[in-house]
Amino acid sequence: MAKKRTKSKPKSAKRKLSLKPSKQNKIILGSLLIVLSIALFFSFMSYYFTWQEDQSLLTEFRDRNAEANNLLNKFGAAVSHFFMYKGFGLASFVFPLLLAVTGLYLFLGLDNKGLVGKWIWGLIGVIWVSIALGFFAMEQPLLGGLIGYEMNDFLQDYVGKIGVFLILIFVLMVILVRLFNFSPEGIGNFFRNQRQNLKTDFKKKDSVPKILDTEDNSIELSTEEEPVLVDTYTHKKDIPPLNPEAGLDVNLPQEEESDIALKVETVKEEKEEKDIKAEKLVKDFGEFDPKLELGNYKFPILDLLEPHGASSGITINQEELEENKNRIVSTLKNYKIGIAQIKATIGPTVTLYEIVPEAGIRISKIKNLEDDIALSLAALGIRIIAPIPGKGTIGIEVPNKNASVVSMRSVIASNKFQKAEMELPIAFGKTISNETFVVDLAKMPHMLMAGATGQGKSVGLNAVITSLLYKKHPAEIKFVLVDPKKVELTLYNKIERHFLAKLPDSEDAIITDNTKVINTLNSLCIEMDNRYELLKTAMVRNIKEYNVKFKARKLNPNDGHKFLPYIVLIIDEFADLIMTAGKEVETPIARLAQLARAIGIHLIIATQRPSVNVITGIIKANFPARIAFRVTSKIDSRTILDTQGADQLIGRGDMLFTQGNDVTRLQCAFVDTPEVAKITEYIGSQRAYPDAHLLPEYVGEDSGTGIDYDIADRDAMFREAAEVIVNAQQGSASLIQRKLKLGYNRAGRIIDQLEAAGIVGPFEGSKARQVLVPDILALDQLLENETK
Repeated sequence: MAKKRTKSKPKSAKRKLSLKPSKQNKIILGSLLIVLSIALFFSFMSYYFTWQEDQSLLTEFRDRNAEANNLLNKFGAAVSHFFMYKGFGLASFVFPLLLAVTGLYLFLGLDNKGLVGKWIWGLIGVIWVSIALGFFAMEQPLLGGLIGYEMNDFLQDYVGKIGVFLILIFVLMVILVRLFNFSPEGIGNFFRNQRQNLKTDFKKKDSVPKILDTEDNSIELSTEEEPVLVDTYTHKKDIPPLNPEAGLDVNLPQEEESDIALKVETVKEEKEEKDIKAEKLVKDFGEFDPKLELGNYKFPILDLLEPHGASSGITINQEELEENKNRIVSTLKNYKIGIAQIKATIGPTVTLYEIVPEAGIRISKIKNLEDDIALSLAALGIRIIAPIPGKGTIGIEVPNKNASVVSMRSVIASNKFQKAEMELPIAFGKTISNETFVVDLAKMPHMLMAGATGQGKSVGLNAVITSLLYKKHPAEIKFVLVDPKKVELTLYNKIERHFLAKLPDSEDAIITDNTKVINTLNSLCIEMDNRYELLKTAMVRNIKEYNVKFKARKLNPNDGHKFLPYIVLIIDEFADLIMTAGKEVETPIARLAQLARAIGIHLIIATQRPSVNVITGIIKANFPARIAFRVTSKIDSRTILDTQGADQLIGRGDMLFTQGNDVTRLQCAFVDTPEVAKITEYIGSQRAYPDAHLLPEYVGEDSGTGIDYDIADRDAMFREAAEVIVNAQQGSASLIQRKLKLGYNRAGRIIDQLEAAGIVGPFEGSKARQVLVPDILALDQLLENETK
């Protein structure tokens, strides 16, 4: 099963809209059609006896006191008058029949492939019968109805009575051939069978006994029958005469029914021994509960969050709406763009004006007027969506003059978040239409977040963590937090033994040293490989199936199996890591992003600088979910979202979210630092695990090469290179290349030899190596000691 997500559904948080009616709806509709057909039948039957008395009531249909003689009162009188008099006359009885057949098809759930054909031929029959009755009984309009009378009169004006009669005969022939397989051979066979039956009856009547006189005056009964055929083999004269026209009657011997009852036993499916043991353990002890160790854990309460602006809600400024509408219309009118319709949807921060342009207006023409509309409205952050996906309108997003604050409390308390059937639900905030926006991190499965300084990235990360803390138990999820700024995520130290994961030798769970980030990422890769090995032995495909199997006690802990919590890696400033570590960070992150979703490791990466050297192609390909707060240029917007628009945001939590399809504008929920402190204090004060969740141990290489060089194998330029490095106090291969005019490969080998000799430190990514020798005198002393 795929992780949720929920599909669901989504299962899916949202069910897909299906155009196919359900079984219950078919039964209800079928019942309605059957009842309606019965009502029409009795109305039509009653009409021919009561139409004269009810004629005067047709104009008084709305009078409740008036009553008709029809069995269905005024409804029956009106409907019957419409079908019988103004319609097709007696042929109208076909309509109740068609409705009844259709109702039975729906009620019984039958295949309705032939239903359309029945309606088509039924309508053809109605028209034919109506015209035929109008032709043969023109003085009785009730028989053929007004339509039959008028159509017959119309046809006679052009082809005469004989022509109408021939048309009726031809249509009747078509109906008989198509519906009843009428053919000349069939008629011939019919008359031939009738003639044969008449012959047989005549012979039976003619075979009366006659009295014959014989020589001995005796009386003999004789019948003039056909000669009896004698079987020449058995010489039996009692064989009945053969009739080639008659069918062959075959009498088969009937089998005697036995009174012995048949006992049927179903073969039970043979279960494996371990499944039997697992069922016994579940029966005796119940399913394994990973929450049992912290069984008294209490989830954070809503009172820990502040209702920022929740009491006032969204205020509708009618004057502002009307003013913006008039300016949009006038601006477009100046460029000869007419508007057929305009509608406003008010959100907490932005109002969406949906316009329907007049026919013939090109969408690109409106799109190019983005700056002109922004100028006329004197507003920052105008964004045009042309067209709005799924709608036949063009959207113009205009920031509100008085923006409303979306509190974290309002989205956490929403029904949509509280009842979200997701593995890792995240409540980001509210949409333009003021709906709570909830997504499943397990379905993303990784997320990239970017935005300029002060535009809401840190608040967005806090909203993500807060959502998960309010929804998941400490046994179900662990966080790996990387904070190069050292101040953004330090509040979560209080929940270290509840929700955080770290390396075995780390003192602090929140990683602030870039060198430890590399070890942590490689440790997560080891964890990923270990989890995949567990999934392989458990014969499941993802973490959800594995945990279900483990809870059902079908996996033995003695074989290394254990309950696997989700792990969420959050990196606050990714650009700083790329600058200092480069490929050493990018490679494990790309590997985790490609493979880790099935085993429950999800990545959330935030950066201030969404440039192409930070967000590389490998990273973008594996992070389908993107969040963009306000950025400074269209290039940055395209880098993070693959489209522009993030440069038009107004800041303060205004953001765009995409998951590989449409771009959604949101107002991020605001959670302040004191609120986060209250939540962590509330969780941290409860009973916790003995230690944070420990990741697998990873031992990194202490040097760039790990190779020791003998003194005899040193390069001829080793001494000169060492002096250059010590004098410059900068350990880099490029410096040796420039000063000694050497090639890159030779300079790299000399740097490795200097590292092995203890003159420079280990490789530190894009940074220059640290020089361990302070001056030339210390260098001479170091080299002399090596020769002794």
